[in-house]
Amino acid sequence: MVDIDAIQTELRIRELDAWLFFDHHHRDPIARRILGLPAAGLATRRWFYLVPAEGKPVRLVHRIEAGVLDGLPGERRLYAGWRELDHELRRLIAGLGPRPVIAMHYSPGGALPAISLVDAGTVEQVRTLGAEVASAGDLITRFDAVWTPEMLASHRAAGAVIDAAIQGAFSEVRRALDQGWTLTEAGLQAWIVGRLHQGGLLVEEPPIVAVNAHAGDPHFQTGGPRDDGGDTAIAAGDLLLLDVWAKCGTPGAAYYDVTWVGYCLRPGETAPPAALERVFALVCAARDAAIDLVAATVAAGGRPRGCDVDRAARAVIEAAGLGRFFTHRTGHSLGVEVHASGPNLDDFETQDVRELVPGCAFTIEPGIYAPQGAPFGVRTEINMYIGATGAEVTGPRQQEIVRI
Repeated sequence: MVDIDAIQTELRIRELDAWLFFDHHHRDPIARRILGLPAAGLATRRWFYLVPAEGKPVRLVHRIEAGVLDGLPGERRLYAGWRELDHELRRLIAGLGPRPVIAMHYSPGGALPAISLVDAGTVEQVRTLGAEVASAGDLITRFDAVWTPEMLASHRAAGAVIDAAIQGAFSEVRRALDQGWTLTEAGLQAWIVGRLHQGGLLVEEPPIVAVNAHAGDPHFQTGGPRDDGGDTAIAAGDLLLLDVWAKCGTPGAAYYDVTWVGYCLRPGETAPPAALERVFALVCAARDAAIDLVAATVAAGGRPRGCDVDRAARAVIEAAGLGRFFTHRTGHSLGVEVHASGPNLDDFETQDVRELVPGCAFTIEPGIYAPQGAPFGVRTEINMYIGATGAEVTGPRQQEIVRI
């Protein structure tokens, strides 16, 4: 059940007059999650739900879908035609006082697409009727991206299975090399998925299993549209990147999402090539700079911004002259979806100025791809959670390339 008192308290803290939720044809899963609405069901007509900073909420729904918000508290108002809708929206806004500031799922200039879910026309309509529209981004963080203790426990449970599967996958590669049978990217991918299923995890997308040049594509998928060489066999002398994400199969479970890199030793080799090790060490240093910034800021009682954490990691790689090969944000919000609605660690693809608050979880995953034309990429990825007493990395932290 939606906590109206908590929302109204947050609205007053942020000096907002109301939060206006809107949906049509299930465009806004964030609104549905925050309000506790089912993911399925009728939504062929527009509905609005206004939570004012003071007073009772109001449900504005179409007459032929009049019961769509009946599980929510507050007065119900009905409309049918567009003129009636315009009139009722005007009444809602006028009831908040002169020129109220209303939060909606909107991002100025489309700066944060993940939360910019209200169409431009509806924002224009609300403004025309006398309101100032503000972004609900920080409200979304507070009410959709903060984990419960049960979510954290499910994340840890998924992590135990995934970490074991990754290490088992490296051992499976060594076994194939020693015994002389062919193991391909797709074959290893299927092996990992089987282990995740055995561990009771929900695998909505298969893991990334990428060899050499394929590891230079951050979202490579074997057999996908960007697979230029078919299903590649894993051989001695190959770099191998594994990016694995999954969650427990229980409702409300949170994802675990990590990336590890290994190298298949040739006969007589005892370590990966020095050039690979140097690049991986740089990526680890960038990761650790981001971790340190989060931990220090939280320990001092502050709230780090996603963009600042990105800059901390990116500065390490840029100082080494390889900034142009780090081609994505440093990390993303983590929750019931692998790319959740909270702050991303990003001052590259977007500028995410939202704060990482207690209860938030996210990935930290810097990478360097094909420096100076070399056919490879490396990435390290960990998960971090901000608790009531500090920030923690929730799983093992890779320190060197796995020697397979």
